[in-house]
Amino acid sequence: MDARTRGLWMAVAAFVIWGLMPLYWHLLKHVPSLQVVLHRALWSALLVAAYLTLTRGRGWLRAVFAQPRLAGMLLASGLLIGFNWSLYVWAVNAGHVVETSLGYFINPLLNVVIGVVFLRERLLPAQWVAVALAACGVLWLTFNYGSFPWIALALATSFAFYGLIRRQAQVDAVAGLGVENLYLLVPAAALLAWLELGGQGGFADARWGWGSNLLLVLGGALTALPLIGFAYAVRQVSLTTVGLLQYLAPTLQLLCGVLVFGESFDRDRAIGFAVIWVGLAVFAIDGFIRARRRIVAQQA
Repeated sequence: MDARTRGLWMAVAAFVIWGLMPLYWHLLKHVPSLQVVLHRALWSALLVAAYLTLTRGRGWLRAVFAQPRLAGMLLASGLLIGFNWSLYVWAVNAGHVVETSLGYFINPLLNVVIGVVFLRERLLPAQWVAVALAACGVLWLTFNYGSFPWIALALATSFAFYGLIRRQAQVDAVAGLGVENLYLLVPAAALLAWLELGGQGGFADARWGWGSNLLLVLGGALTALPLIGFAYAVRQVSLTTVGLLQYLAPTLQLLCGVLVFGESFDRDRAIGFAVIWVGLAVFAIDGFIRARRRIVAQQA
């Protein structure tokens, strides 16, 4: 299996895991969202650091910190993904799964806007139409659904900037995730210890149950694996392909929210989502056509 095929399957697996993640975090609804996020950061950091140390020794960490700019970029990406995790877990357990799916539907189009602003990329007419339609959908949801979709926009923005930094950071996918997690490890461990000693935690004394404790630990693996797959995929697969596959996650999240958790999806919300989906369709079709034209030109 070549690198491109591995990257393709890693991308598919990452987006399917992310799409079904609400089902997993819902099993921990009785655990305070902050503590779920702290355990997520703690166990993910320990898992990735242990793997890297066993397979590469301690040199992987020295190699990153020998490059101050790279270390700083990973600090920024670590803070962004930590914020994204926190908001996502809270939103799922507060009954906003449908709005989290909206955030990840918006994300591909926001990537285009970030490319224009920060990478000086130029939008083609179809891409302008797609972005305008997404903006109209967000405005419709704001004024007709009755509330500004801040959860969706915050999730989309934080993950879009995370992807931008990780794309520019010249570091191996697993090592980059390891450094990101180490930045979060100390504050997460310290805060968890403070909560446990203050009687507000339930992990140390198994107050939440051993099953919940196991889910918290395994949550670290479920956090690390799709991020590793995503970081690997964006280096091996075209952004057009990754962009198309990215719709798997929010589609599965939307289905979880409506069919499993029974969240509202009334006419006004459906109209707003439909306008955004039309924008995504314009964006995806345009990207597919341009990719096919490049392939034909290369073969000519």
